[in-house]
Amino acid sequence: MRTILAAALVALGFGATSLAADVSGKLVLYTSQPNADAQRTVDAFTAQHPEVDVEWIRDGTTKIMAKLRAEFEAGAPQPDVLLIADMVTMEGLEAEGRLMPYPDADVSAYEPALMDDEGHYFSTKLITTGIVYNTGASMVPTSYKDLLKPDAKDKLAMPSPLTSGAATIHMASITGASDLGWDYYEALADQGANPQGGNGGTYKAIAGGEKLYGFVVDFLPIRNMLEGAPVKFVFPEEGVSAVTEPAAILSTAQNPQAAKAFIDFLISPEGQQLAADMGYLPAHPAITPPEGFPARDAIKLLDFDPAKALSEDAANKARFADIFGG
Repeated sequence: MRTILAAALVALGFGATSLAADVSGKLVLYTSQPNADAQRTVDAFTAQHPEVDVEWIRDGTTKIMAKLRAEFEAGAPQPDVLLIADMVTMEGLEAEGRLMPYPDADVSAYEPALMDDEGHYFSTKLITTGIVYNTGASMVPTSYKDLLKPDAKDKLAMPSPLTSGAATIHMASITGASDLGWDYYEALADQGANPQGGNGGTYKAIAGGEKLYGFVVDFLPIRNMLEGAPVKFVFPEEGVSAVTEPAAILSTAQNPQAAKAFIDFLISPEGQQLAADMGYLPAHPAITPPEGFPARDAIKLLDFDPAKALSEDAANKARFADIFGG
């Protein structure tokens, strides 16, 4: 009977490893999710695994990593699981041997590019960056190159990759595209773009009419336009970049079985439906996106190599600063 039950649960999306093992005890999670999202995630997980006591700490990815680096130096890393913004950070940790592989996690439904080949980290959603524009603008862009037209001259706002992780990944994706590249960023500078700060400031500048076009993460304009804000979000024909909010188990995890169960939950259909319910584009292709998003198969992702982005990060940021005078 136990075998039949386990098989049934696996069919519903719960990993076999976490079912077979003792899933209980304390689980420490470090996350960059917003507080409300983190609490909902933990509550949904513990509803399935009531014997696990989750202690979570939330901050931005940069601050979470600074805290974790200090713990590494002290020889006492605390988290079992990381759930942070981007794959590039995870690539760095993987290269240092800081992540525990979980090759038995069921990622069969996912695009291979969203997951680490050896199971060191797992993408949990797609927070894409595309084009946002004010509905009072004269031009409706459909391509990144539309932002190089005279209509957008001196009307552009962008987050800076020197500040924003999502903007860093967008920069790496755009400059790696053969039909855009660094020439595109130089053309944006000629258009009067002055990248500053993060996505929140960019969104406010465009929603308020200070600027009319720019790049921003999808959920800011999509959620707000549903409430009447004068903005629209465009998934450009070339594709969008994506921060995937990956999760990983640390090699020093004190409770690896509970950590594996947490990973299983995040990438299960139920965990992916939770991401959609919170207003994010789920990474699982079979889960319906939230209101305001197109169908998942209508969204094209720009090619992105996190290992390459990691190795070129310093050079890319230096070149960006040179172009824009940062």
